[in-house]
Amino acid sequence: MNIPEKGGRELEAILGKIGDQVVQAVAKTSPDLARLLVEYPFGEIYSRPGLDPKTREIVALASLAALATARPQLKMHIHGALLVGCTREEIKEIFLMTTVFAGFPAALNAMDAAREAFEEVERAPSPEGKPT
Repeated sequence: MNIPEKGGRELEAILGKIGDQVVQAVAKTSPDLARLLVEYPFGEIYSRPGLDPKTREIVALASLAALATARPQLKMHIHGALLVGCTREEIKEIFLMTTVFAGFPAALNAMDAAREAFEEVERAPSPEGKPT
C-alpha cells in the first residue's frame, strides 16, 4: 500500500467522515496542502506501529490543547478520540492536565472545545437515525 492510500485509510479510521470533509474543504483552496495533510500525518506518522490509535489521539489532544491556537483541529481530534475509544472523562482529564504544562487559559479553551464537540456528538444521528 502506498503512502496516500495508507494515509487515507488512517485518516478515515481516526477521524471518520470529519477528516474527509476537512481534506475536501482544504483541497478546494490548496490541493497540495490537502495531499500533504493526508500523506504526512496520517500516511507517515499515524500509520507507524509504535502507538495504538487511542494513545495517538491522547497525544494529539494534549498537543493541540497546549498550542491553544488550533481550536478547529482540537475539536476534530476530540471527535477522533471518541471514535477510537477515549471516554469523555478521559478527554476532560487530558485537558485538566493541560493546566500544569500550558496554563489555565489553554485548558479552559480546550474544555470549551470539548463541550462543543460533546454537544455535536449528542446531536448527530446514530446509524439508526437517532441522536447519540
